[in-house]
Amino acid sequence: MKSIEASGKTVKEAMKNGLSELGCDASDVDIQVLEMGSPGLFGMFGKPAKVRLTKKDDDEDLGIEMPVITLDGGNGKKPARPERKKQSKPEPAEEPAHQEQPKEEKIPEAKAAVEKKPRQHARKEPKQASASVEEATVAVETKPFEATPEEELTEESKRAREFLMGLTQRMGVPVSVETCQSADQLRFQMSGENMSILIGRRGETLDALQYLTSLMVNRGREDYLRVSLDTENYRAKREDALRKLAVRMAAKAKKTGKRVALEPMNPYERRILHSALQNDPAVTTHSEGEEPYRRVIITLK
Repeated sequence: MKSIEASGKTVKEAMKNGLSELGCDASDVDIQVLEMGSPGLFGMFGKPAKVRLTKKDDDEDLGIEMPVITLDGGNGKKPARPERKKQSKPEPAEEPAHQEQPKEEKIPEAKAAVEKKPRQHARKEPKQASASVEEATVAVETKPFEATPEEELTEESKRAREFLMGLTQRMGVPVSVETCQSADQLRFQMSGENMSILIGRRGETLDALQYLTSLMVNRGREDYLRVSLDTENYRAKREDALRKLAVRMAAKAKKTGKRVALEPMNPYERRILHSALQNDPAVTTHSEGEEPYRRVIITLK
């Protein structure tokens, strides 16, 4: 487990500095306050606050557990504050899961029920070159990544790879990139040092890089070419962690008899949660709220 010490004027600032150095979120680490610090007199002779941050092992749900709140009502428009203390760990449940028909991220068999809504229907239409961030990050590949030999790469694939390498170089995190090319998709695997910087908080930086690369690739194209960007197998790990989280939160809903609201997530991550619980005979799922605060709600049937 990686452990660092960080300091700041306050405990909160020290935690923020440490999380920034690790490139992760508060839920990914164990936090120990070493010194509370003091402001001193008129800002002089003060002592900085110190904390120790220890990154959780990968087997602890891969270090990306989500804070959860239990609601009796609410419109889901405001994000839940993370509970850093006294987070209860519900007992795991092994039952398969069920999904209600969510507004945006319905499984294929519920697709017809959504298409009557113009905005949601637009997301189901063939994607254009100006695809949104959500559309650009919607797919996680389950097929093994097999790099395409250099001599078989198209000029378009090479330009996209050079664009990505130049972008990360300007970010101060140079990488090497392998490309897997197919008729309707380009997949890129980045490798190098400090990859956590390119992943960002819950994959936000990785999604942004993927979106920018997708814009570059699809500029001027009539047909949309999907772009997938990954490093250190992050996307597969993220999906696995979300599925485990869905099962645990379903168990909590069954135990408490109350609905459970997860924190806001993007459409892709919400789809994973709905899919994980779609066959559960005891619970249903749906989404509430407006982007970017839209969240999955788990309720008893």
